[in-house]
Amino acid sequence: MAGSALHVSYRLPERGLDIALRVPDGSTTALIGPNGSGKSSTFEVVSGLLRPRGAEVLASDRRLHELPPHRRRVGLLLQQPLLFPTMDVLENTAFGLRAAGVRRAAAHAAARSALEEVGAPDLATRRPASLSGGQAQRVAVARALAPDPELLLLDEPMAALDEDSRETIGTLLARVLVDRTAVLITHSTGEARALSDRVVVLGDGRVVQQGTWSAIAEAPASAFARRFARDRGEGPLSVEW
Repeated sequence: MAGSALHVSYRLPERGLDIALRVPDGSTTALIGPNGSGKSSTFEVVSGLLRPRGAEVLASDRRLHELPPHRRRVGLLLQQPLLFPTMDVLENTAFGLRAAGVRRAAAHAAARSALEEVGAPDLATRRPASLSGGQAQRVAVARALAPDPELLLLDEPMAALDEDSRETIGTLLARVLVDRTAVLITHSTGEARALSDRVVVLGDGRVVQQGTWSAIAEAPASAFARRFARDRGEGPLSVEW
């Protein structure tokens, strides 16, 4: 299982952002903060969709900021599964590997292994239109895992699911994230607490605080962090995002 510590440093003056953060190897870190604080921009910089001058994205000894997105070994899991409707589940799961030049047989073998890991091998021949929302997101998890990424970025991965599917996918993510290096954006305190062991708090385009849940709770460095730490995760976070 691949993984590596992540260091991110970048400036986007036009967005008022000056961000520097660290994600330890094998940990899941929740990235929280009000709207406009830099959460989505950070994901774009790490994945390579946004490449500001002077940015540094380091994963162990790999300088990701010097690499194109398809060579960064970063897996993405978004709100919507975004499966290709003309491909079956196996082909969708193997897509990232095929796009990276992996031969069809090897890509399909890795895709089948990923589908097994998420408990969905029976979906391999199905088309996306025949899947429920929870099944489609399960396939999206398999697609993110199939290339054996060094880092996973999860952007509201359960926001579009119904309550039953959220519970199912949440249980799945809690299992597959063990010992993986991952960064999670979520508006749900409950999801953040269940899936992450560390927190990075953003505010006014800067990192306000980063550390374990207990450290943030004991000495929150901003009003947002204080409200987040006090929320017990029984429902959606009731603060402005």
